[in-house]
Amino acid sequence: MTRLSVNINKIATLRNARGGNTPNVCEAAVNCERFGAEGITVHPRPDERHIRYQDVRDLKPLVTTEFNIEGYPSQDFIDLVLEVKPEQVTLVPDPPEAITSNAGWDTVKNKDLLIEIISQFKAAGIRTSIFVDTNLTNVEGAVATGTDRIELYTEPYATEYPEDKEAAIRPFVTAAKRAHELGLEINAGHDLSLENLQYFYQEIPNLAEVSIGHALISDALYFGLENTVQMYKKCLK
Repeated sequence: MTRLSVNINKIATLRNARGGNTPNVCEAAVNCERFGAEGITVHPRPDERHIRYQDVRDLKPLVTTEFNIEGYPSQDFIDLVLEVKPEQVTLVPDPPEAITSNAGWDTVKNKDLLIEIISQFKAAGIRTSIFVDTNLTNVEGAVATGTDRIELYTEPYATEYPEDKEAAIRPFVTAAKRAHELGLEINAGHDLSLENLQYFYQEIPNLAEVSIGHALISDALYFGLENTVQMYKKCLK
Protein backbone atom coordinates (compact mmCIF):
# COMPACT_ATOMS: atom_id res chain seq x y z
CA MET A 1 0.00 0.00 0.00
CA THR A 2 1.26 3.47 -0.91
CA ARG A 3 0.52 5.97 1.82
CA LEU A 4 -0.82 9.47 1.14
CA SER A 5 0.82 12.16 3.26
CA VAL A 6 -0.82 15.58 2.95
CA ASN A 7 1.50 18.57 3.08
CA ILE A 8 -0.42 21.34 4.87
CA ASN A 9 2.00 24.21 4.20
CA LYS A 10 -0.52 25.97 1.96
CA ILE A 11 -3.07 26.00 4.79
CA ALA A 12 -0.52 27.92 6.84
CA THR A 13 0.22 30.25 3.92
CA LEU A 14 -3.44 31.25 3.76
CA ARG A 15 -3.59 31.75 7.53
CA ASN A 16 -0.45 33.88 7.56
CA ALA A 17 -1.74 36.12 4.76
CA ARG A 18 -4.35 37.55 7.12
CA GLY A 19 -2.97 36.88 10.60
CA GLY A 20 -4.95 35.23 13.33
CA ASN A 21 -5.66 31.52 13.22
CA THR A 22 -8.01 31.06 10.27
CA PRO A 23 -7.75 28.58 8.68
CA ASN A 24 -6.59 26.52 11.64
CA VAL A 25 -3.56 24.43 10.72
CA CYS A 26 -4.07 21.87 13.48
CA GLU A 27 -7.74 21.41 12.64
CA ALA A 28 -6.86 20.95 8.98
CA ALA A 29 -4.34 18.24 9.84
CA VAL A 30 -6.79 16.38 12.05
CA ASN A 31 -9.43 16.59 9.33
CA CYS A 32 -7.06 15.33 6.64
CA GLU A 33 -6.42 12.25 8.77
CA ARG A 34 -10.13 11.85 9.49
CA PHE A 35 -10.82 11.99 5.76
CA GLY A 36 -8.32 9.20 5.05
CA ALA A 37 -4.80 10.65 4.81
CA GLU A 38 -2.16 8.28 6.21
CA GLY A 39 0.27 11.04 7.08
CA ILE A 40 0.80 14.76 7.58
CA THR A 41 3.81 16.58 6.14
CA VAL A 42 5.10 20.03 7.08
CA HIS A 43 8.07 21.99 5.76
CA PRO A 44 9.05 24.78 8.16
CA ARG A 45 11.41 27.38 6.73
CA PRO A 46 13.61 29.82 8.65
CA ASP A 47 11.39 32.83 7.86
CA GLU A 48 8.26 30.88 8.91
CA ARG A 49 6.42 32.19 5.86
CA HIS A 50 4.00 29.27 6.06
CA ILE A 51 4.44 26.55 8.71
CA ARG A 52 5.89 27.98 11.90
CA TYR A 53 8.12 26.13 14.31
CA GLN A 54 5.39 26.42 16.94
CA ASP A 55 2.93 24.81 14.50
CA VAL A 56 5.21 21.78 14.37
CA ARG A 57 5.21 21.54 18.16
CA ASP A 58 1.43 21.97 18.31
CA LEU A 59 0.83 19.33 15.65
CA LYS A 60 2.93 16.58 17.20
CA PRO A 61 0.40 15.43 19.87
CA LEU A 62 -2.49 15.69 17.39
CA VAL A 63 -1.16 13.70 14.44
CA THR A 64 -2.16 10.08 14.91
CA THR A 65 -0.88 8.67 11.61
CA GLU A 66 2.64 9.53 10.42
CA PHE A 67 4.19 12.92 11.07
CA ASN A 68 6.79 13.88 8.44
CA ILE A 69 8.88 17.01 8.89
CA GLU A 70 10.85 18.06 5.83
CA GLY A 71 13.37 20.81 5.38
CA TYR A 72 16.94 21.98 4.99
CA PRO A 73 19.08 20.68 7.87
CA SER A 74 20.08 23.96 9.51
CA GLN A 75 20.91 23.70 13.18
CA ASP A 76 17.54 25.17 14.15
CA PHE A 77 15.79 22.59 11.98
CA ILE A 78 17.83 19.74 13.45
CA ASP A 79 17.07 20.91 16.98
CA LEU A 80 13.34 21.14 16.19
CA VAL A 81 13.20 17.62 14.75
CA LEU A 82 15.08 16.15 17.70
CA GLU A 83 12.70 17.95 20.06
CA VAL A 84 9.48 16.88 18.31
CA LYS A 85 10.62 13.39 17.25
CA PRO A 86 8.33 12.80 14.27
CA GLU A 87 8.03 9.38 12.68
CA GLN A 88 9.97 10.64 9.65
CA VAL A 89 12.26 13.50 8.71
CA THR A 90 12.89 14.31 5.05
CA LEU A 91 16.04 16.28 4.25
CA VAL A 92 15.91 18.65 1.29
CA PRO A 93 18.82 20.71 -0.08
CA ASP A 94 16.94 23.97 -0.71
CA PRO A 95 18.51 27.14 0.70
CA PRO A 96 16.47 29.44 2.99
CA GLU A 97 15.53 31.85 0.18
CA ALA A 98 14.06 29.15 -2.09
CA ILE A 99 10.37 29.52 -2.88
CA THR A 100 9.96 25.76 -3.01
CA SER A 101 12.17 22.69 -3.27
CA ASN A 102 13.71 22.58 -6.73
CA ALA A 103 16.43 19.92 -6.70
CA GLY A 104 17.60 16.75 -5.04
CA TRP A 105 20.78 16.20 -3.02
CA ASP A 106 24.14 15.59 -4.60
CA THR A 107 24.67 12.64 -2.31
CA VAL A 108 28.32 12.22 -3.26
CA LYS A 109 29.36 15.82 -2.67
CA ASN A 110 27.30 16.05 0.54
CA LYS A 111 28.03 12.55 1.83
CA ASP A 112 29.82 13.58 5.03
CA LEU A 113 27.22 16.22 5.90
CA LEU A 114 24.35 13.79 5.39
CA ILE A 115 26.04 11.01 7.36
CA GLU A 116 26.52 13.34 10.32
CA ILE A 117 22.94 14.61 10.32
CA ILE A 118 21.25 11.30 9.59
CA SER A 119 23.17 9.57 12.37
CA GLN A 120 21.70 12.05 14.87
CA PHE A 121 18.15 11.34 13.72
CA LYS A 122 18.62 7.59 13.62
CA ALA A 123 20.04 7.65 17.16
CA ALA A 124 16.79 9.35 18.20
CA GLY A 125 14.71 6.63 16.51
CA ILE A 126 13.52 8.85 13.64
CA ARG A 127 13.21 7.34 10.16
CA THR A 128 15.12 9.45 7.64
CA SER A 129 14.47 10.15 3.98
CA ILE A 130 16.49 12.34 1.63
CA PHE A 131 15.28 14.19 -1.47
CA VAL A 132 17.03 12.95 -4.64
CA ASP A 133 16.63 13.17 -8.39
CA THR A 134 16.73 10.19 -10.73
CA ASN A 135 20.49 10.37 -11.35
CA LEU A 136 21.61 6.87 -10.40
CA THR A 137 24.83 8.23 -8.92
CA ASN A 138 22.77 10.14 -6.37
CA VAL A 139 20.49 7.17 -5.73
CA GLU A 140 23.47 4.89 -5.17
CA GLY A 141 25.22 7.53 -3.10
CA ALA A 142 22.24 7.70 -0.77
CA VAL A 143 23.07 4.27 0.60
CA ALA A 144 26.37 5.47 2.03
CA THR A 145 24.62 8.24 4.00
CA GLY A 146 22.72 5.74 6.14
CA THR A 147 19.29 7.02 5.11
CA ASP A 148 16.31 4.68 5.34
CA ARG A 149 14.50 6.10 2.35
CA ILE A 150 14.83 8.39 -0.62
CA GLU A 151 12.13 10.74 -1.83
CA LEU A 152 12.14 11.02 -5.60
CA TYR A 153 11.85 14.64 -6.73
CA THR A 154 8.98 14.44 -9.20
CA GLU A 155 8.75 17.91 -10.73
CA PRO A 156 10.48 16.78 -13.98
CA TYR A 157 7.92 13.98 -14.28
CA ALA A 158 5.01 16.35 -13.72
CA THR A 159 6.39 18.84 -16.25
CA GLU A 160 6.90 16.26 -18.99
CA TYR A 161 3.79 14.17 -18.29
CA PRO A 162 1.37 16.13 -20.54
CA GLU A 163 3.67 15.74 -23.55
CA ASP A 164 4.87 12.14 -23.18
CA LYS A 165 4.02 10.30 -20.00
CA GLU A 166 6.01 7.19 -20.94
CA ALA A 167 9.19 9.20 -21.45
CA ALA A 168 8.47 11.19 -18.31
CA ILE A 169 8.17 8.12 -16.09
CA ARG A 170 11.07 6.12 -17.53
CA PRO A 171 13.94 7.56 -15.41
CA PHE A 172 11.82 7.28 -12.27
CA VAL A 173 11.15 3.60 -12.87
CA THR A 174 14.88 3.00 -13.33
CA ALA A 175 15.75 4.98 -10.20
CA ALA A 176 13.10 3.24 -8.10
CA LYS A 177 14.23 -0.21 -9.19
CA ARG A 178 17.85 0.62 -8.35
CA ALA A 179 16.89 2.04 -4.95
CA HIS A 180 14.94 -1.11 -4.13
CA GLU A 181 17.90 -3.28 -5.16
CA LEU A 182 20.06 -1.29 -2.74
CA GLY A 183 17.62 -1.78 0.14
CA LEU A 184 16.20 1.75 0.17
CA GLU A 185 12.50 2.43 0.62
CA ILE A 186 10.95 4.89 -1.84
CA ASN A 187 8.87 8.01 -1.30
CA ALA A 188 7.97 10.58 -3.94
CA GLY A 189 6.74 14.14 -4.09
CA HIS A 190 6.61 17.54 -5.77
CA ASP A 191 3.93 18.58 -8.27
CA LEU A 192 2.10 15.26 -8.14
CA SER A 193 -1.57 15.89 -8.87
CA LEU A 194 -4.88 14.29 -9.81
CA GLU A 195 -3.74 14.47 -13.42
CA ASN A 196 -0.49 12.52 -13.06
CA LEU A 197 -0.58 10.62 -9.75
CA GLN A 198 -2.33 7.42 -10.80
CA TYR A 199 0.04 6.72 -13.68
CA PHE A 200 3.03 7.39 -11.44
CA TYR A 201 1.66 4.99 -8.82
CA GLN A 202 0.95 2.28 -11.40
CA GLU A 203 4.41 2.45 -12.94
CA ILE A 204 6.70 2.92 -9.92
CA PRO A 205 7.47 -0.33 -8.09
CA ASN A 206 7.68 -0.47 -4.29
CA LEU A 207 6.38 3.05 -3.73
CA ALA A 208 5.93 3.51 0.02
CA GLU A 209 4.58 7.04 0.25
CA VAL A 210 3.68 10.16 -1.71
CA SER A 211 3.70 13.61 -0.15
CA ILE A 212 1.33 16.07 -1.83
CA GLY A 213 0.50 19.62 -0.82
CA HIS A 214 0.05 22.40 -3.34
CA ALA A 215 -2.12 20.53 -5.85
CA LEU A 216 -4.22 18.79 -3.20
CA ILE A 217 -4.96 21.94 -1.21
CA SER A 218 -5.71 23.81 -4.44
CA ASP A 219 -8.12 21.08 -5.55
CA ALA A 220 -9.81 21.27 -2.16
CA LEU A 221 -10.94 24.81 -3.01
CA TYR A 222 -13.08 23.31 -5.76
CA PHE A 223 -13.99 19.87 -4.46
CA GLY A 224 -13.83 20.24 -0.67
CA LEU A 225 -11.11 18.81 1.54
CA GLU A 226 -12.80 15.50 2.37
CA ASN A 227 -13.70 14.74 -1.23
CA THR A 228 -10.24 15.77 -2.45
CA VAL A 229 -8.38 13.52 -0.01
CA GLN A 230 -10.56 10.62 -1.16
CA MET A 231 -9.93 11.47 -4.82
CA TYR A 232 -6.17 11.32 -4.26
CA LYS A 233 -6.47 8.07 -2.35
CA LYS A 234 -8.37 6.53 -5.28
CA CYS A 235 -5.35 7.29 -7.46
CA LEU A 236 -3.32 5.01 -5.20
CA LYS A 237 -5.46 1.92 -5.70
